[in-house]
Amino acid sequence: MKHQERAGALADAALAMQTSRGETSTLLAAVEQALVIVPGCTAAGLFESVRGQVRTTAATSDLVRRGDQLQLQYGEGPCLTALVGQQLVLSHDLAVEQRWIGWSWAAYNELGLRSMLSVRLYAGSGGHGSLNLYSTDPDAFDEYDQAAAITLAAQISAALAAARRDDQLTASVASRTLIGQAQGILMERLGIDATQAFDVLVEASQRSNVKLFKVAEQLVAMRGKPDASALPTRQR
Repeated sequence: MKHQERAGALADAALAMQTSRGETSTLLAAVEQALVIVPGCTAAGLFESVRGQVRTTAATSDLVRRGDQLQLQYGEGPCLTALVGQQLVLSHDLAVEQRWIGWSWAAYNELGLRSMLSVRLYAGSGGHGSLNLYSTDPDAFDEYDQAAAITLAAQISAALAAARRDDQLTASVASRTLIGQAQGILMERLGIDATQAFDVLVEASQRSNVKLFKVAEQLVAMRGKPDASALPTRQR
């Protein structure tokens, strides 16, 4: 791919992620664009560790999920190496790779993989991850592919941060709306004002050890029942 074409593809990738709605769509757009930007890539995926849980969050094919799962099984591999802090991890030929002998043997013999490129995705309080490019050809990623992958990873990091902020904002608005509906039910049924209704919800949340929005959700769900003031009891 010529430099001008690759620059255009990177711009298209940024636009595709920017116009995606929500985290899931952004993740899928990101890995699909990797196939266009890096022609030698057979399959692409995102591998993330969030609050101690490591998993594949997006993949263009099952080959990625199987390759990632083998890394978790063996406790080694380029994705995991990128997760712990190395910005770029490249294997030219998994058939002779010595850094992750167990995983490399399985990836080559069981999945037919020959080369691999992993780029650290982002770091923050919520976790970290890597953009992972798999290929069934040896020496599939040259220096230009590596530079493009680093640029794409930076774009993905920014797009994901924005998508997750949007998702959190949407969830927050939905939660406030639900609590407001529950307050309205209590005000009508118990003849109390909004402040008193909110206090009733808070007391029920504390007593039952159920989050406030869940208490509100349950109350709204049974609004049609005779005793709509019934609230959750403590969970065991």
